[in-house]
Amino acid sequence: MATFLGMMLSVSAPNMGAAQDFRFDRVEINGNQRIEAATILSFAQIDRGQTVTAGELNDAFNRIQASGLFESVEITPRGGTLVIDVVEYPTINQIAVEGNRRLDDDVLLPLIEAGPRQVYNPAIAEAGAAAIVEAYRVSGRLAATVTPVIIRRSDNRVDLVFEVTEGAVVENERISFVGNRVYSDRRLRRVLATKEASFLRQVIRADSFIEDRIEFDRQLLTDFYTSRGYVDFQVLSVAPELSRERDAVLVTFTLREGQQFRIGELTASSDLREVDIDSYIAAIDLDPGEIYSPAKVDRTITRLERLALQQGLNFVRVSPRVSRNDLEGTLDVNFVLERGPRVFVERIDIEGNATTLDRVIRRQFDTVEGDPFNPREIRQAADRIRALGYFANADVDTRPGSSDDTVIVDVNVEEAPTGSLSFGGSFSVEDGFGLVVALTERNFLGRGQTVSLSFDGTSGDQNVSFNFVEPSFLSRDLRFSTTIGVTSSDNSNREFDIDRAGIDFGLSFPVSENGRLGLNVGYFETELSDLDEELSSPILLREIGKETGARIGYTYSFDTRRSGLNPTAGVLLSFGQSLEGVGGDNSFVVTEARAIAERRFFNEDILLRAAIEGGTITPIGDSAPNVTDRFFLSRSQLRGFASNGTGPRDLAAPNEDALGGNHYAVARFEAEFPLGLPEEYGIEFGAFFDVGSVWDLDDTVGFDGVEVDDSLRFRSSIGISVFWDTAIGPLRFNFSRAVKKEDFDEENNFDFTISTRF
Repeated sequence: MATFLGMMLSVSAPNMGAAQDFRFDRVEINGNQRIEAATILSFAQIDRGQTVTAGELNDAFNRIQASGLFESVEITPRGGTLVIDVVEYPTINQIAVEGNRRLDDDVLLPLIEAGPRQVYNPAIAEAGAAAIVEAYRVSGRLAATVTPVIIRRSDNRVDLVFEVTEGAVVENERISFVGNRVYSDRRLRRVLATKEASFLRQVIRADSFIEDRIEFDRQLLTDFYTSRGYVDFQVLSVAPELSRERDAVLVTFTLREGQQFRIGELTASSDLREVDIDSYIAAIDLDPGEIYSPAKVDRTITRLERLALQQGLNFVRVSPRVSRNDLEGTLDVNFVLERGPRVFVERIDIEGNATTLDRVIRRQFDTVEGDPFNPREIRQAADRIRALGYFANADVDTRPGSSDDTVIVDVNVEEAPTGSLSFGGSFSVEDGFGLVVALTERNFLGRGQTVSLSFDGTSGDQNVSFNFVEPSFLSRDLRFSTTIGVTSSDNSNREFDIDRAGIDFGLSFPVSENGRLGLNVGYFETELSDLDEELSSPILLREIGKETGARIGYTYSFDTRRSGLNPTAGVLLSFGQSLEGVGGDNSFVVTEARAIAERRFFNEDILLRAAIEGGTITPIGDSAPNVTDRFFLSRSQLRGFASNGTGPRDLAAPNEDALGGNHYAVARFEAEFPLGLPEEYGIEFGAFFDVGSVWDLDDTVGFDGVEVDDSLRFRSSIGISVFWDTAIGPLRFNFSRAVKKEDFDEENNFDFTISTRF
């Protein structure tokens, strides 16, 4: 029969007057089996022949009781004998957890401090029960209860069993806001790490209530508002309320948005004689009238402090002095350059990196031992360490060094898994289902290197590639990469096969705050095969065979989508050229450019995006690009049309072969927006308009000598998209219709993609 030992001890003692004294010639101890009598006497602290008062006897009783070894204690004076009767707590034979299905024993048992062969104590049992309840609370099961019970065994032993009633998962049924006037509840819910659970919780999206995440949500909201000029923003309170059934939580954030501020007058000043203040004013990269953001000011401070270092001025600190103008809604900023304390970095101590090498963490610091100490640079290094994604937790703190003018930087990290196996899929009418499988390790051997092996394929195309990336080549801000790829293409819109194999080496480095330059070299081998001589275009038959050669090129990119100062807009610009076929029969230059701009409107509920891209092939000498070299438009570049479904085509040939082109241009315009469905469904909508074309051939003599029309003819399409955030990954459905096309173009009116990670 299972029983539970309560926290109350059975205690009896004689009625002793406050003034009564006792003297004992012997002490008799009864009931102890494991605990030595000498140990009990040491707790009592009463010696034979010692005169003690009634109060001292009571103190002895309390000391024995407080040892936590006895279920009951009784002290009785009998003439010259002091009798101490004790009942020992049993020892624990074994510990078990019952009723747990969601959390395994391997997770729960280590949380219990008690163990076999230890003395049982009700306080220990209650502490173990509380630890198990906390584990369930963190996992979102607030209704879980745990009852510790004991099963008595022989020899004063017990089995300690924790009986668990897990209860249902407590999910976030509703997240609402009070006090928000500028941004809607829908927009603010997108900011939070906590999400609402939908009515189809197991299919679409579910999110358990985790109390510790609330503090993180408060910071996310604060960062969201302050980056948009609401410097007085506050989260006044967060009130989670359990539903009547205790299976859901209603979370309410009470906010005070305050006034939005823009940047007013910008100045710089200094009392230091060696400072040329005009050069610092010119280096301020803010403009009056733009929305105020602490991140913008912080980035400007970094620029000014770096300028001071370039001018040989150490220990110069920049402090922003902000003046409010509530009437006009502006903040005047004066960047004050002043002499900071002469403090140096004594050393950087790194702990907790069981896998990651020290040098991977150290290279995130612009500061090394012996450099002047700059708190701002240390904070930025801490942000870079966290952004690596290698660590579950990363703390960077400073403490005084061995002298008054030195500090020690302590870095404490907790390793996190960096390997992933990801699966993705796609579907289109022309290719059917496609599969993508990728095995990636982002911190290979703790060196900060990325190694990945991927496969993607459909019924017509298969591609296998291996990638290696070293982000800090030669211990510099140089990104070195190697890619080995093999592709076999038997697309349904082409009556021939293209097999490609190649290896490429790349090196990229920053050239500005948001700009990056990449250089690459490689070797490739391409083969055109499986052509029907009677049905195929003679243009292709003249190009059949294997083509080999080297390539060398460069790419410049400018990207503000993630690193820019405007949180609601971003721009990506890229331009690249590659000299192809070096050492081969055909040599030509491929030039490609791309521009993407996106911006959110109407309190950031609507996203507008525009993308323009194009390319051209320029032959060198008498060279003429083959079909394996020319451009083809994929269905992701020009939606509404099949891959390789547009462009010049030999209509006189029985196969009506698509031939590609030496030039292409595409423009895509799209919008993403909610359409009134409850947000917990995870469904949003989009609309798009695409226009583009591929054109121009070097050889236009087709089947039976008929000229192929390779002129520029634009195609266009319109469509809608459905975005569905589900438990198996984000889905995107595209429904499209060609608006302007040629009779021979191949259309594709529907496709969807899915991506998930395990």
